[in-house]
Amino acid sequence: MTEPSRRDEFATTEVIRPAAVLMEAAAREIIKGLARDDVREGGHWLTSPGVWQRYDRPWADGAKEPGEAVHLGTIRSIYDSPQRYFVTIFRASITPDGLEQGWSVETLCDDAMQHAGLTLAECPRAGFAAAPLPFRIEAAQAAPEPQSEAHAAQ
Repeated sequence: MTEPSRRDEFATTEVIRPAAVLMEAAAREIIKGLARDDVREGGHWLTSPGVWQRYDRPWADGAKEPGEAVHLGTIRSIYDSPQRYFVTIFRASITPDGLEQGWSVETLCDDAMQHAGLTLAECPRAGFAAAPLPFRIEAAQAAPEPQSEAHAAQ
Protein backbone atom coordinates (compact mmCIF):
# COMPACT_ATOMS: atom_id res chain seq x y z
CA MET A 1 0.00 0.00 0.00
CA THR A 2 1.45 3.36 -0.94
CA GLU A 3 0.78 6.63 0.76
CA PRO A 4 -1.09 9.15 -1.39
CA SER A 5 1.17 11.67 -3.04
CA ARG A 6 1.29 15.00 -1.21
CA ARG A 7 2.29 18.26 -2.84
CA ASP A 8 4.71 18.97 -0.01
CA GLU A 9 7.90 18.85 -2.03
CA PHE A 10 9.41 22.24 -2.63
CA ALA A 11 9.05 23.88 -6.02
CA THR A 12 11.70 26.46 -5.22
CA THR A 13 14.33 26.89 -2.53
CA GLU A 14 16.46 29.97 -2.08
CA VAL A 15 19.56 30.20 0.06
CA ILE A 16 19.41 33.70 1.48
CA ARG A 17 22.80 35.33 0.84
CA PRO A 18 23.95 37.08 2.82
CA ALA A 19 21.78 35.53 5.51
CA ALA A 20 19.16 37.72 7.19
CA VAL A 21 20.03 38.42 10.83
CA LEU A 22 17.27 39.18 13.32
CA MET A 23 18.72 41.05 16.26
CA GLU A 24 17.51 40.23 19.76
CA ALA A 25 14.45 42.51 19.98
CA ALA A 26 13.22 41.68 16.46
CA ALA A 27 13.88 37.95 16.93
CA ARG A 28 11.88 37.96 20.16
CA GLU A 29 8.94 39.79 18.54
CA ILE A 30 8.89 37.47 15.53
CA ILE A 31 9.08 34.28 17.61
CA LYS A 32 6.29 35.54 19.90
CA GLY A 33 4.21 36.62 16.91
CA LEU A 34 4.59 33.27 15.17
CA ALA A 35 3.59 31.51 18.42
CA ARG A 36 0.42 33.65 18.57
CA ASP A 37 -0.25 32.74 14.91
CA ASP A 38 0.01 28.96 15.55
CA VAL A 39 -1.98 26.78 13.11
CA ARG A 40 -3.30 24.72 16.02
CA GLU A 41 -4.74 27.87 17.59
CA GLY A 42 -6.44 29.45 14.57
CA GLY A 43 -3.33 30.88 12.89
CA HIS A 44 -1.14 30.00 9.91
CA TRP A 45 2.32 29.05 11.24
CA LEU A 46 3.73 25.82 12.67
CA THR A 47 7.08 26.56 14.27
CA SER A 48 9.86 24.70 16.00
CA PRO A 49 13.42 25.89 16.64
CA GLY A 50 14.97 26.33 13.21
CA VAL A 51 11.89 25.46 11.10
CA TRP A 52 8.93 27.80 10.46
CA GLN A 53 6.17 26.38 8.22
CA ARG A 54 3.37 28.50 6.71
CA TYR A 55 -0.06 26.98 5.95
CA ASP A 56 -2.97 28.44 4.01
CA ARG A 57 -5.42 28.03 6.89
CA PRO A 58 -5.62 26.92 10.51
CA TRP A 59 -5.72 23.21 11.33
CA ALA A 60 -8.99 21.70 12.56
CA ASP A 61 -9.67 22.09 16.29
CA GLY A 62 -7.51 19.67 18.27
CA ALA A 63 -5.76 18.36 15.14
CA LYS A 64 -2.14 17.24 15.35
CA GLU A 65 -1.78 17.07 11.56
CA PRO A 66 -2.65 19.52 8.77
CA GLY A 67 -5.76 17.75 7.48
CA GLU A 68 -7.13 20.01 4.71
CA ALA A 69 -4.63 22.82 5.45
CA VAL A 70 -2.08 23.25 2.66
CA HIS A 71 1.64 23.70 3.36
CA LEU A 72 2.79 26.79 1.44
CA GLY A 73 6.42 27.20 2.44
CA THR A 74 9.15 26.78 5.03
CA ILE A 75 11.77 29.11 6.49
CA ARG A 76 14.96 27.61 7.95
CA SER A 77 16.84 29.48 10.66
CA ILE A 78 19.55 29.15 13.29
CA TYR A 79 18.91 30.38 16.81
CA ASP A 80 21.65 32.12 18.85
CA SER A 81 23.66 32.99 15.75
CA PRO A 82 25.73 35.10 15.13
CA GLN A 83 25.34 35.78 18.84
CA ARG A 84 23.09 34.82 21.72
CA TYR A 85 19.38 35.67 21.30
CA PHE A 86 19.79 36.50 17.59
CA VAL A 87 18.17 34.44 14.83
CA THR A 88 19.71 33.97 11.38
CA ILE A 89 17.42 33.11 8.46
CA PHE A 90 19.41 31.26 5.83
CA ARG A 91 16.95 29.40 3.57
CA ALA A 92 13.34 29.63 2.45
CA SER A 93 11.38 27.19 0.31
CA ILE A 94 8.02 27.41 -1.42
CA THR A 95 5.85 24.37 -2.24
CA PRO A 96 4.09 23.98 -5.61
CA ASP A 97 0.82 24.92 -3.87
CA GLY A 98 2.51 28.00 -2.45
CA LEU A 99 3.67 29.07 -5.92
CA GLU A 100 0.16 28.53 -7.30
CA GLN A 101 -1.21 30.80 -4.56
CA GLY A 102 1.31 33.53 -5.41
CA TRP A 103 3.84 33.02 -2.61
CA SER A 104 7.55 33.75 -3.11
CA VAL A 105 10.55 33.50 -0.83
CA GLU A 106 10.28 37.23 -0.20
CA THR A 107 6.56 37.22 0.64
CA LEU A 108 6.98 34.18 2.91
CA CYS A 109 9.79 35.85 4.86
CA ASP A 110 7.90 39.16 4.95
CA ASP A 111 4.86 37.38 6.41
CA ALA A 112 6.95 35.97 9.27
CA MET A 113 8.88 39.20 9.85
CA GLN A 114 5.78 41.41 9.96
CA HIS A 115 5.55 40.68 13.70
CA ALA A 116 8.62 42.90 14.18
CA GLY A 117 7.67 45.42 11.49
CA LEU A 118 10.40 44.14 9.15
CA THR A 119 10.63 42.85 5.61
CA LEU A 120 13.32 40.63 4.12
CA ALA A 121 14.60 43.58 2.10
CA GLU A 122 15.01 45.72 5.25
CA CYS A 123 16.49 43.01 7.45
CA PRO A 124 20.16 43.37 8.48
CA ARG A 125 22.46 40.88 6.77
CA ALA A 126 25.31 38.71 8.00
CA GLY A 127 28.79 39.89 7.13
CA PHE A 128 31.08 37.70 5.12
CA ALA A 129 34.44 36.83 6.63
CA ALA A 130 37.44 36.90 4.33
CA ALA A 131 38.26 33.53 2.85
CA PRO A 132 41.33 31.84 4.32
CA LEU A 133 44.52 31.81 2.27
CA PRO A 134 44.83 28.68 0.15
CA PHE A 135 47.12 25.93 1.41
CA ARG A 136 50.07 25.47 -0.93
CA ILE A 137 51.85 22.15 -0.65
CA GLU A 138 55.00 23.57 -2.25
CA ALA A 139 55.35 26.24 0.44
CA ALA A 140 54.82 23.69 3.21
CA GLN A 141 57.52 21.40 1.78
CA ALA A 142 60.02 24.26 1.30
CA ALA A 143 59.80 25.46 4.91
CA PRO A 144 62.73 24.24 7.05
CA GLU A 145 61.84 21.81 9.82
CA PRO A 146 62.32 23.15 13.35
CA GLN A 147 65.25 21.57 15.16
CA SER A 148 65.27 20.68 18.82
CA GLU A 149 67.98 22.21 21.07
CA ALA A 150 69.63 18.80 21.54
CA HIS A 151 69.83 18.24 17.79
CA ALA A 152 71.14 21.79 17.16
CA ALA A 153 73.96 21.37 19.74
CA GLN A 154 75.47 18.39 17.89
